[in-house]
Amino acid sequence: MASQNRVEFEDFFPAMVEKLGAEGFMKELCNGFHLLIDGDKRVITFESLKKNSALLGLQGMSDEEIMCMLKEGDLDGDGALNEMEFCTLMFRLSPDLMKSSNELFEEAIDGEM
Repeated sequence: MASQNRVEFEDFFPAMVEKLGAEGFMKELCNGFHLLIDGDKRVITFESLKKNSALLGLQGMSDEEIMCMLKEGDLDGDGALNEMEFCTLMFRLSPDLMKSSNELFEEAIDGEM
């Protein structure tokens, strides 16, 4: 799935949000995070992402591509992705979700009240 040092990403997230609703979609993102974490460190590390990349259909990713993905999402500079960083990265990878993220946020907040 990698070509010319780029990972091809098909954006299924808008369809998932439509089917699951905002709350259901966020739960699925959290489940995805837990599939990829290092069990001891409770974050996604280079090693855990490399080991579990096949779960995302990305088994052909090079070490450089995995590092780029981590760096893209690593907002606090610790070299790993916590749950919030992972979810933020997933939203950023989905242009359609970015457009409607305010609506999703409001729906999720309304669901908690």
